[in-house]
Amino acid sequence: MNGKRFYNPDARQAPGLAEAIRWKWSSRPQPSPAFVDDVEPTVPPRRVSGSSLRTTLVNHSTILLQQRGINILTDPIWSQRASPFSWIGPRRRRSPGILFNDLPPIDCVLISHNHYDHLDLPTLRLLAARGGASFVVPLGVGRLFRAMKIGPVHELDWGESKSLPGFTIHCVPAMHFSSRGIFDRNRTLWCGYVIETEEKMVYFAGDTAFGEHFRWIREQFGAPRLALLPIGAYEPRWFMSPVHMGPEEAVEAHRILGAATSVAIHHGTFQLADEALEDPKRMLATHAMGESFLILENGRFAEIE
Repeated sequence: MNGKRFYNPDARQAPGLAEAIRWKWSSRPQPSPAFVDDVEPTVPPRRVSGSSLRTTLVNHSTILLQQRGINILTDPIWSQRASPFSWIGPRRRRSPGILFNDLPPIDCVLISHNHYDHLDLPTLRLLAARGGASFVVPLGVGRLFRAMKIGPVHELDWGESKSLPGFTIHCVPAMHFSSRGIFDRNRTLWCGYVIETEEKMVYFAGDTAFGEHFRWIREQFGAPRLALLPIGAYEPRWFMSPVHMGPEEAVEAHRILGAATSVAIHHGTFQLADEALEDPKRMLATHAMGESFLILENGRFAEIE
């Protein structure tokens, strides 16, 4: 932080307003269906016993992690739009893979940053109303949670940790930016998380560009058993590369991390950039290494041993 705003140290910063206007003015998004009705929602178990890690892709960057009686949810969104408004903004192109009412009890909710496709207040209010969940957020985001009476909330800076029953959450760097309006750009932090349990280490990258932080995470925590890596919203590269990885970069991050298994996130539900809705997973399939980098459909799960 430079006193007032956060920034990506020793890395490119996110494009500014002028670049965003240039992108929108010249943008030619690839055509995609208005809605893809191919999701068969699954009903997950209330709890999973034993050491196996059940990993379910709900949608976008929302993953349900279940292991040894612990349920963790990442960047949850069940809303129809990733927007502060119900009538404008990126709309849902696929249904969630778990109906909200079929969610098991949630022990911890991880929020990577404050963009609307990752911090969805209607969903978070519903989760808070169910009770039982702790919310872990990056520095500065707790103020919004407290104002909305969503909690208990724990704020973490890069390098800080929070221990909860059965696991520890470590806040780790990401290369991105934050804003929910015109005047609050980079007033709050963005991050990824390492989830450390007795047997397995999981890395949730949140939203991030490709960078040296992957090597740092490997050096600090070792190779993750599971990495959740974003692959979408990457075109045009001149605009998106400082904040979003493309599929080929995600494969390189997977290699650097030494992850036993990676699961692709941030694709297939909202069309946020110029590539078509299905392009990220198609491109990943041409670069991914065998069965170690999984492309799950909404509602599908993998058992990570």
